[in-house]
Amino acid sequence: MQGRKLFGFAYIGIHIWTSYLFRESHQGEYQRKLYKELLENYNRLERPVLNDSQPLLVELGMTLLQIIDVDEKNQVLVTNAWLQLHWTDVYLSWNTEHNPGVQNLRFPSNQIWVPDILLYNSADERFDATFHTNVLVNASGSCQYIPPGILKSTCYIDVRWFPFDIQKCNLKFGSWTHNGWLLDLQMLEVDISTYIPNGEWDLVGVPGKRNEEYYECCKEPYPDVTFTVVMRRRTLYYGLNLLIPCVLISGLALLVFLLPADSGEKISLGITVLLSLTVFMLLVAEIMPATSDSVPLIAQYFASTMMIVGLSVVVTVLVLQFHHHDPHGGKMPKWIRVVLLNWCAWFLRMKKPGEDRKLLAYKFARPQHHCSTSSIEMNAVPGQQSSNGNMNIYFGYHAMENPCCPPSSDSGVVCGRTTSSPTDDTETLHTKALSEHIPEIVKILEEVQYIARRFRDQDEGEAICSEWKFAAAVVDRLCLVAFSLFSIICTFTILMSAPNFIEAVSKDFT
Repeated sequence: MQGRKLFGFAYIGIHIWTSYLFRESHQGEYQRKLYKELLENYNRLERPVLNDSQPLLVELGMTLLQIIDVDEKNQVLVTNAWLQLHWTDVYLSWNTEHNPGVQNLRFPSNQIWVPDILLYNSADERFDATFHTNVLVNASGSCQYIPPGILKSTCYIDVRWFPFDIQKCNLKFGSWTHNGWLLDLQMLEVDISTYIPNGEWDLVGVPGKRNEEYYECCKEPYPDVTFTVVMRRRTLYYGLNLLIPCVLISGLALLVFLLPADSGEKISLGITVLLSLTVFMLLVAEIMPATSDSVPLIAQYFASTMMIVGLSVVVTVLVLQFHHHDPHGGKMPKWIRVVLLNWCAWFLRMKKPGEDRKLLAYKFARPQHHCSTSSIEMNAVPGQQSSNGNMNIYFGYHAMENPCCPPSSDSGVVCGRTTSSPTDDTETLHTKALSEHIPEIVKILEEVQYIARRFRDQDEGEAICSEWKFAAAVVDRLCLVAFSLFSIICTFTILMSAPNFIEAVSKDFT
């Protein structure tokens, strides 16, 4: 009895095990049979519809993974994306009851019908840069085709607001040979849940739109699905490497007007700043495309700054000419004196050097009277000629009339009247002695007059030079104020004219 029970259990176990093995092999037979049956009379050139007059519905979507590169120079956008194609193939459906366990099949894309969806604005050498994967087909004939690829598409890069620009690049997909009456292309939403952020560009969104175009050759429509990749440039890199150095260099250009003219470095500083801006302009020109449609915002800013620096060099030459003006070159014109020394100096609150000391000297000056007790008068003596063709002169001791010198009987010299010597002989001897030295005294007087004239000319030349130097200082101060205001206005006006300037500063610099 026990032996029969053991034999029964063994029989049941063997039956279950064999049935399990039979079922597994039966499943593999169904799958193999389905592949053979479905592809036996299948033609991959035939559009898989029951009614040839009806269009085949194809749904197109995309999964954007990464923005690899935006080539402004060649105007090419490089993205990593997966296409999502869905359609129904009536020739690839089966009954799951007759084929248990077979829920879906995978066919190579070159064995069944696949819509010829291509990227119209492709810039790839192969044009179709997608990797042809298997098509997943379920029992109802629904096909799912997800080819990944590195998509290179042409994109018009608008560099007008660079580096505060927002670019919109289109990815236009459509059938290459089927019109809208044969293939009804519909759009699916773009999936950006697995997007990898880019260090240079922020992804704003990827909206899509279905379009239908009619050509002159044909009356049927040609649908396409266009996905627009909207991205904003992150300006932190360009701000630190281009904008801030440019602002600092333009600030150095203003120091040209603070540098003294006697240092001899004003022109050198202006030329150095101009060359530095030229180097930055070349860096920007290497990035930007060679287009004349629009001028980049940063190029406008550099151009305005270079214009400021160039004008500062020109004004510096004028200032140096004023500062080192030749005193024999002529006096300052009246209109320059009125404009620079009067109006501009008053506006800039500048005073001529030494003006305060003159005012103090005039304020505390007291009237002084010069008193002398004696002087030498030169009177004409008939019959004698001087060296300069006038009448001969003789020198006599006479007291000058001076109201400050009171008359005194003790000094022997009376103010206002001539005192005579005790004897006429003594006076005659003195007169003769003086007459003998008249030519030397005349020469000495001429030399003194020449020296005095030289001193007067020198003082007049120094006054003229001082006047021109003060005019140069006024021009320097006036240009410093004017160029500072112009630089500040240009900086804020040009940079803040970008539509997303506030957004870029708030997101990238904070």
